[in-house]
Amino acid sequence: MSGAAPEDGPRRSVTRTQWAAITAVVLALVFAGTATVASAARDDGTAAASRTPSSESADAGFARDMAVHHQQAVEMSFIVRDSTDDEDVRRLAYDIANTQANQRGMLMGWLDLWGLPKVEAGTEPMAWMEGTADTDGMEGMDHGDAGHGGHEAHDGSLMPGMATRTELDQLRKARGKAAEILYLQLMTDHHKGGVSMAQGCVRLCSNGTEKSLAEGMVAAQESELSLMADLLAERGAKARA
Repeated sequence: MSGAAPEDGPRRSVTRTQWAAITAVVLALVFAGTATVASAARDDGTAAASRTPSSESADAGFARDMAVHHQQAVEMSFIVRDSTDDEDVRRLAYDIANTQANQRGMLMGWLDLWGLPKVEAGTEPMAWMEGTADTDGMEGMDHGDAGHGGHEAHDGSLMPGMATRTELDQLRKARGKAAEILYLQLMTDHHKGGVSMAQGCVRLCSNGTEKSLAEGMVAAQESELSLMADLLAERGAKARA
């Protein structure tokens, strides 16, 4: 008993520090997004029209694809919250679900503001990244030969890092520590793919506000990647190769 306290104390202190850093990034991102939407709504029609991206632009493609990407992260987070009583993993899942649901709302709201469809018929996922050479954050993923950001869609995994239908079924059936480890591994892959997509928007998007949101996504998800690596290590596991 006497030997357990010194080990638990530092671990909790580090965890609180990491949560504080992540929360600061998330709050700044949400406030910036809210202020931007309010400002955009006040712009006159002529100025807004001059800044409206086309439906084929990287701005629109990123908004559509990241909205889908985020939706799966929200789904996985709700699944694990019902599969474990672990406070750290449940807190992480809650924060990811809330943050990515809010960001998804911003992305869909911009498509509405721009008068663009939320689904572009005949356009493959990740087509807006076609021809880019960057594959940062995609190590160990199934790149295939399809282009589109270096990812080949399969078994419901439409974009880099997305879990397959088979993996989602495994997560639904898992409980306790097994569910925690699988969730952290799947979400690590998911965040790596999301970071790469967001970095693509930073390079390719023309809308300054959307680029700022993408930069915020990179910062927040990289912080969560570090936290998830620690949580996996605590459970005697690590990210998938």
